[in-house]
Amino acid sequence: MISKRIIPCLDVRDGKLTKGIKFKGNVDIGDPVEVAREYYEQGADEIVFYDITASSEGRNIMIDVVKRVAQTIFIPFSVGGGIRNVEDMRRVIMAGAEKVSVNSAAVDDPSIITEGARAFGSQCIVLGMDVKKVKVSEKIPSGYEIVIHGGRKYTGIDALWWAKEAQSLGAGEICLNSIDADGTQEGYELNLTSLISDNVQIPVIASGGAGKPKDLADVLTKGRADAALIASMVHYRTYTITEIKQYLKEHEIKTRMLW
Repeated sequence: MISKRIIPCLDVRDGKLTKGIKFKGNVDIGDPVEVAREYYEQGADEIVFYDITASSEGRNIMIDVVKRVAQTIFIPFSVGGGIRNVEDMRRVIMAGAEKVSVNSAAVDDPSIITEGARAFGSQCIVLGMDVKKVKVSEKIPSGYEIVIHGGRKYTGIDALWWAKEAQSLGAGEICLNSIDADGTQEGYELNLTSLISDNVQIPVIASGGAGKPKDLADVLTKGRADAALIASMVHYRTYTITEIKQYLKEHEIKTRMLW
């Protein structure tokens, strides 16, 4: 059995770690470099870093923060936000990231997925999908719509179609975030996660809604996700990654253990 991955997510705004609920009301809560080191030491499998306002503000990602995090941890590190072309990807990878995540830019120009995969390999290209539940329609048959620019712009794109399309374009992984569940700590959107996981052959990282270890167990089994992204439950020190992994071990879900 392949080990499931537990991945803390660092949303960064103006160089500071921040957290909101459903993409609103963000509050600064710490130094992303210090927090990344702490999670690495607790046994995180990867770290995800998002510069959450780079795309909406039309600026480049904060490369100095990326460099500092990369120098601090020794596990895979994925970076997203403000990546608009292959040269942006190159800068992030040269700064120490193993993977780059594209979201809004891939919707605006899907060729960035293919070009990135050709330049760096599919394993380096993560498609970030911010998804909102909407009324089922001819245009959105799955009932889930892609939203970009930090939850500000509805695209009219069906989430299931986009996941399949991104896979065919060369994406090596999908990070699937439910805007409805984001920051609520009430559990992942299991229907959305299982829908995408069952219809693509690349790994799916579930994101949005983790509040307790059982939520991770549910999304890794019922949701059939390959990995679970966490934020609030560790940022606010409700749980440590060690405690989460111990719970999963007790429920026969395999993860990489430090002991």
